Amino acid sequence: MMETFKLIAPLAWRNLWRNPRRTAITLVVVAVGLYSILVFAALLDAWAQSSRDAQLNLLTGSGQIHAKGYLDDPVVDRRMPPPDTELRAALNVPPVKAWAERVRVPAVIQSEYKTLPLTLLGVKPQAERAISFLPKQIAEGSYLGDKDDPGIVLGRHLAQRLKTRVGKRVILMAQSADGSLAQRAFQVKGLFAGNQSAEDSYAFTGIATAQKMLGIGDGISEISFRLTDGAALAPEIARLRAAAPGLDVEPWKQLAPLAAAVDSFMTAFVYIWLWVMFVFMAIGIVNTQLMAVFERVREFGLLQALGMRPRLILAQVLLESALLIGVGVGLGMIASGATIFALRGGVDLGFLARGAEFIGAGHVLYPHLALSEFFEMSLLVWVLGVVIALWPARKAAHSRPVEAMSHAT
Repeated sequence: MMETFKLIAPLAWRNLWRNPRRTAITLVVVAVGLYSILVFAALLDAWAQSSRDAQLNLLTGSGQIHAKGYLDDPVVDRRMPPPDTELRAALNVPPVKAWAERVRVPAVIQSEYKTLPLTLLGVKPQAERAISFLPKQIAEGSYLGDKDDPGIVLGRHLAQRLKTRVGKRVILMAQSADGSLAQRAFQVKGLFAGNQSAEDSYAFTGIATAQKMLGIGDGISEISFRLTDGAALAPEIARLRAAAPGLDVEPWKQLAPLAAAVDSFMTAFVYIWLWVMFVFMAIGIVNTQLMAVFERVREFGLLQALGMRPRLILAQVLLESALLIGVGVGLGMIASGATIFALRGGVDLGFLARGAEFIGAGHVLYPHLALSEFFEMSLLVWVLGVVIALWPARKAAHSRPVEAMSHAT
């Protein structure tokens, strides 16, 4: 077998350059096709990662724990007690990076000029910093100091709509535990920056302040937790559900279905694009290889007349295709790798800011592609290209010597 390979390999390589123009066209088709697949995959993966991170780092975390029915009707009556010893122990394990308790209720905010709906969150600032990026996104003023902080932090755009600013006072109104209207005056302590939806939707105060205002004692609305990188989400959700059978433990994909849909769509679209590009590549490969075979009909007939077996002709033509596609794949890998590396500093989507915010993605994408995906997709294109080349190779191997010898060149 090795002797045969050593015999036909140099012939196959030299045959590639008998028609440099055709070889160059095939190389360009394969290289550009693979380049578009890999670079597009990196960009889509970055978009999905940005959308996922934006949602998880906002408030969601890797998952959340609520009282039964809270997700269907998030009111103050659907509260739960602080985590008991068993649940606290389940949350204080290495796979769980951080967790935070919150009071979260629908409310109405009133300034001197306007009244708007929002969601009031009572938080523990230190714990919240490990879950959400919002405490680090203060544009004006400062964030909350501790769980008893009586101030309030608003979104920058919400403050503009309310015509208020840091240092001014606003009124918060929400339903209390006894069903009456609870209201309290807050001094605006800071303004946070985020996507416009978050800025318009949330206001933050100390958790003890929110509990006192609502009259719920030490009750809470939710626990948000974040897992360490690499931790498997499904087993951890199952473990937490076992530790809190009377509570509702949900992963981020259930809590943020839009981000989950974007994540799934991007993954599926990469493979759709791969097959679309491969179809175009296959047309180019088959076309050029068939032309090469038809031009060499007399050569194949002469080789068979001299005693070369059809399977060796098949192997030679197939090896030519494998070498040709392999070189094209190599060029595509080099070009796409260089492009992805050049874009590692980020791609600014400022011109698509509104659209990016709509699906929860950031304004800057950081293209990357795991080495395993990079080589898997390249190998897949090479293998499929060689498989497609079987048709021209079979036609060459099955040419009849007598007919081939009389074929006009």
